[in-house]
Amino acid sequence: MMHNDTLSKVLYIDLTKKKFIIKDRKDLFEKFLGGTGVASQLLIEECPEGIDPFDPESPIIFAVGPLTGAFPLASKTCAMFKSPHTGDLGESHAGGRSAIAIRMAGYGAIVIKGKSEMPIYLSISNGKVLFKNATTLWGMKDGSIAARVMRQKEGIEGLRAIFRIGLAGENMSTFANVTTETYRHFGRMGLGAIFGSKMLKGIVISGKQMIEVTNKKQYRELYDKIYNMATESTLMKKYHDVGTAINIKSLNTARALPVKNLQMSSTDAIEPVTGEEIAKHHLARRVACAHCPVACVHLAYLREPYQDDPYFFKTTPVCYDFELIYSLGTMVGITEPKALLKLIDIVEQVGVDAMSMGVVLSWITEMYEKGKITKDDINDIDVKWGNEEAYIALVKTIAKPTTEFLKACAKGVSFASSVYGGKEFAMSFGKNEMAGYHTGPAGYLGFLLGARHSHLDNGGYSVDQKEMINSTLTPEDVVDKLLDEEAIRQILSSIAVCFFARGIYDLRLVSEAIKLLGFDYNDKQLHEIGKQIHLNKYKYKMREGFRIEKLEIPERIYETAEPT
Repeated sequence: MMHNDTLSKVLYIDLTKKKFIIKDRKDLFEKFLGGTGVASQLLIEECPEGIDPFDPESPIIFAVGPLTGAFPLASKTCAMFKSPHTGDLGESHAGGRSAIAIRMAGYGAIVIKGKSEMPIYLSISNGKVLFKNATTLWGMKDGSIAARVMRQKEGIEGLRAIFRIGLAGENMSTFANVTTETYRHFGRMGLGAIFGSKMLKGIVISGKQMIEVTNKKQYRELYDKIYNMATESTLMKKYHDVGTAINIKSLNTARALPVKNLQMSSTDAIEPVTGEEIAKHHLARRVACAHCPVACVHLAYLREPYQDDPYFFKTTPVCYDFELIYSLGTMVGITEPKALLKLIDIVEQVGVDAMSMGVVLSWITEMYEKGKITKDDINDIDVKWGNEEAYIALVKTIAKPTTEFLKACAKGVSFASSVYGGKEFAMSFGKNEMAGYHTGPAGYLGFLLGARHSHLDNGGYSVDQKEMINSTLTPEDVVDKLLDEEAIRQILSSIAVCFFARGIYDLRLVSEAIKLLGFDYNDKQLHEIGKQIHLNKYKYKMREGFRIEKLEIPERIYETAEPT
């Protein structure tokens, strides 16, 4: 790396002592680039073996990459921690302004340990960390209100990001998330619960650091090349026009879309909630992450009359994408757009991972249908497929549980089904709720064995759709393909580019880009680094008790038709 690059600076924060120090960790960044690579090594260093995820010494790690702030589409921050949801490696990525704010504040990574004696939020700016009282923000029913207060109180303009948790995080639901910039999330694996256990309501971070490159002329040319690939080619067009919601129709047609807790893999009622139809009738605007020209974040406006005055209406922007339409739509039998948007909105307010919540709701519905639980277990809510009002009530009470059954549900379907039964239709893989791809065996290998959250580091669902149908691939071939893609994706998440851009950033282009920032690795060397990062993750997972032979597979996946 270049000698004056602040990417190598790691900020260590102690919430107990209200102190911080900054260390230069060039050794880590030169070896593992940034993002996932650096975060996984910091997790091995900072997380004591066998520690309870809610112990004060259990760390939260944020890391960005060398391309952050320098090239288009490098918009992701990697968060890494010991997951309270699975008991081993927790990793989640968020976009928005999170990465650029950390980079411009002068850091490549942040490590947070300890526990405050009262609710606080962190203000990180100008080389300092301030520990600010958040007692009045704790317990607010809508997490966005707390973010608004932090924004007004700090008054920091420019390259700023705000992280915050909601009620679910405060109550340490193991699949609580952390929201940044309203529409982006560190979603899966329970980072919000770790925040809550540390009494950390949020973080405000900003800065105005500069980034240098080795050759400004080559940099300008490469920047323009990548920018044009993102805006003029077909590679990213679908993400701008329709977003990931474009997958709803195709997966439904292929009989690969989970419906009603995967009792079915398609539905004739899908049309109103396809990405195309929502964009046509409900799309209000598109939002982009920092340094991204694509604007794949799609917002619909939910218009509702006030209860006490039907002549006045409340209009709420609601972010939607494929995973939300799957988990809070088809998985619970909702195929009406307004009902879907209302449920998404309440999930946003309480601050939980939408995929996990949708799977939990669908499992509860089937448990209730089969007579395995009663109304007393679910706070007297008469839950039925497609009834958004019942699901809204359930979401609120799971975020702040009132019965023993709902307390179990706040820990996910793997835990709840181990106590109350229904494991054969509890759609959980490695203790984490399934993503929205019932595509076939490679996809489910991805859910079971992907190094982070269900599918996005592991392209099994893509192997199913592109290569498994009418295929002669052997099991060994499938595993080789999955491992090869894992190595490549580890590099992409270490330089911190969005995975939507994986069609643009092949390893040769990555090599060319990082060279202008002081890193000299060719594509083959990068592939080897990716393999080492993947191995580091599994070293940590195995250290914390992960074993392949302990994995359980729900019977339901063998019972419902899928494309292969």
